[in-house]
Amino acid sequence: MKSMAFVVLGTAACAAAAQPNPAFPTRPIRLIVPFVPGGNIDINARAIAPGLTELLGQNVVVDNRGGAGGLIGTELVAKSAPDGHTLAVGSSGTLTVAPAAYSKMPYDVLRDLSLVLPLSYAPIVLVVNPSLPAKTVKDFIALAKSRPGKMTMGSGGSGTSNHFAGELFQLENGLKFVHVPYKGAFPALIDIMAGQIDMQFDQLSASSGFIRSGKLRGLVVAGAKRHAVVPDVPTFAESGLKNCEAGTLAAMVGPANLPPAVLAKLNEAGNKTLAMPATRERFASVGADILGGTPAQLQAMVRQEIEVWKRVAKAASIKLD
Repeated sequence: MKSMAFVVLGTAACAAAAQPNPAFPTRPIRLIVPFVPGGNIDINARAIAPGLTELLGQNVVVDNRGGAGGLIGTELVAKSAPDGHTLAVGSSGTLTVAPAAYSKMPYDVLRDLSLVLPLSYAPIVLVVNPSLPAKTVKDFIALAKSRPGKMTMGSGGSGTSNHFAGELFQLENGLKFVHVPYKGAFPALIDIMAGQIDMQFDQLSASSGFIRSGKLRGLVVAGAKRHAVVPDVPTFAESGLKNCEAGTLAAMVGPANLPPAVLAKLNEAGNKTLAMPATRERFASVGADILGGTPAQLQAMVRQEIEVWKRVAKAASIKLD
């Protein structure tokens, strides 16, 4: 399976014809991150919060609500008042992987959420503790085959995108890892560095700093070419591996039935924030590609990704309930 190829859409105005409502927002906006601090989605939220605060004239406060692979925080937003004052940064895990992994969800992505703005796309990188006796991904595969069912794989929770990226890797290479779900990807990284678990298929945006500092070893990264933030880490194609690439979409979402004027204002402010030099520099520094665009474009991305992960779930016989 080849991962979805996203293009940078640039600044785009919301297609809604309604004019932004000058009365919105009337109080601080809560931007929920459905994971613990430090991971890719948290990085996205903290990268856009200052620009949104400036443009909307109200504080945008990041609120981490981790648990259940991101479902708890996302459900909180789905059930909030549709006035635009409670939003979330959704991920592939909460928006596209979970619908493929669970037969029963606490929310329906396309019915219970307003899809406001695509934010970024972060490729997956396989990271291990530097002490692991594997210098390349081929070494790693050989090591894993010599230890069937014994090597431990962390993730941000069952049904998250890094969990599914790891399942895809196992499926394509005839491997079996012990899955160790956390309340977010960052605690798993800490345990890899501490030698408590062996690996994680993590978003490059969250792992790149640790790779550069030598605290983690990056073995292989998704993408058509090597990434400037970790130029020594080869791609799947360079490593001779097929159908293993994956990444994580990050997006701003809100509860369903946001007033068109509120949706338009949030989309416009979000796109302008993504175009700010400080925002672009922050995303570039961690290896995430800025997207931007309209709610309709985000909906198309979400629908396409759901179908991709449904195929992976079926092929790997993954059912989380």
